[in-house]
Amino acid sequence: MTFPPNALILRVLAPLFCTALTACYVATPATGAHGAVSTGSNLPLQEAASAIETSVHVATVAHSSAARTSAATSGGQAPFGSYLRPYAATSLWNARPVNPTFGTFVIPRSSYFPTVASGAYSTGVFLASTTDKPMTIVGPGSTDAHTVGVADPDNGGNRVITLPRWPAGVLPASGTDGHADIVDPVTQTIHSFWQLKQKDGRWTAALYSWSKLSGNGWGDPAHYYQGARAVGIPASAGLIRKHEIKDGLAAYPHALAMSLTKNGLANGVSSPAYIFPATSADNTAAANTGAIPQGALLMLPRNFDSSEITNPDLKKIVETLKLYGAYVVDYNTGTPFVIYVENDAGFNLMPTGWDGRVASQLDEIRASLRQVTAVQGWIDGNGNTANAAIKAQQNMNILSMRGPWSRQSGAGTAAYDSAGQRLVFEPASGKTVYVNASNAGLTRVTWAKPPEGAQVELSVSATGGATLRLQVSSNGAVTEATKDLGNGQSRRFVWPADAKLTLTATSGAGGASSVKASLTKLP
Repeated sequence: MTFPPNALILRVLAPLFCTALTACYVATPATGAHGAVSTGSNLPLQEAASAIETSVHVATVAHSSAARTSAATSGGQAPFGSYLRPYAATSLWNARPVNPTFGTFVIPRSSYFPTVASGAYSTGVFLASTTDKPMTIVGPGSTDAHTVGVADPDNGGNRVITLPRWPAGVLPASGTDGHADIVDPVTQTIHSFWQLKQKDGRWTAALYSWSKLSGNGWGDPAHYYQGARAVGIPASAGLIRKHEIKDGLAAYPHALAMSLTKNGLANGVSSPAYIFPATSADNTAAANTGAIPQGALLMLPRNFDSSEITNPDLKKIVETLKLYGAYVVDYNTGTPFVIYVENDAGFNLMPTGWDGRVASQLDEIRASLRQVTAVQGWIDGNGNTANAAIKAQQNMNILSMRGPWSRQSGAGTAAYDSAGQRLVFEPASGKTVYVNASNAGLTRVTWAKPPEGAQVELSVSATGGATLRLQVSSNGAVTEATKDLGNGQSRRFVWPADAKLTLTATSGAGGASSVKASLTKLP
């Protein structure tokens, strides 16, 4: 079925965001249904004294991993865009800011101490091989007699998902979110699942999204949702990976992934609920009482004194927060901040039990973290200036070819291809015309929408003789109507207020054909 504009978020993603990470956490001295399973530092402040007395040791929950890699291999030695070192060198995950300017808002204390951990609401990262067999994933409630689709935000509805390679040993995180990210080295794709389960001989999931291993690691305005986190990214993005923990480096070579609780996050009214590079936020943002948007970069100032930190794992995190920082990717319940570690990493800041000194130092980090509000520039993962590349990521294509499409004439059929981000026509005699007047293709990412009066350019890429025509209306009046544009053709026009789009796609004659387009704001 096809969802109306915001129904997918309301009907499918709402449970994701209200249970993600530390949601519904009820702490005890030994256990917690926490987004990062308790290592002690996320115990309630009022329970810390008793925890010290009883010297509770909470081991990190370890999950089996199908990753075919050696823990001795350093991610810093791997090429960018690989399983060990995901995303491009110019990705904001791999780039570091130059001379950042900081805001003044201080992350408040909450019910629990800050924490850094793996566990029920983190994820494993599972590497497929070329010999792995395909796997079909269906939606919850599927039976032998009735198949339900998996919610796919990019597709705009529900569909059955078949991955060409499924690694052995896939084990979703044990929390209600059931995160699991699968890396396919052949297609260079990260497949990200929410509420993945194996039951009655079948795999089911409530949501599926994909992203390119060599991409930016964030959604773009057109393909706005690329993973199971609130900001539209894979749950594995920004993780402290197990091969990085003892790699001998003073800092992790990338920005970290972090969540905040409600009293730290912005509510979308007095300030945006999300900012670049995030392309989405949880739909409960109105209940937030803080000031930090999702997608924000938080850092420690370079003069943060870490001389008293003797725990080497915490020291490495501090140095990373000074150099790269951490992006806010989701929300949690009751923990000032959570930094996420890959499951099955054996990471534990308190390996011998409750450590009040580590907890106190985590609280000092909380009090010193600040949102980056401006930077002088960027240095990419190869040490090169990345200012132009980062700027370009803020002005990307805002037009998707997702449906609903309806056939206007001809005998052929067409369907949206998420992997190719295009409309594909099956071979048919004569030409077939499909129309999409739903406006679903126009970006819903607030920071990406062109302002009224901006110059924009539509550029078409097509195969097999297919064409695309665009009609733009504002307040019921047509302001722009292009001709049928073929491969390599473009049209510039002025963007109106409250733009509504109608797309008309025409197939080639005879063989298979396809069409896609980009719509970008001109400098």
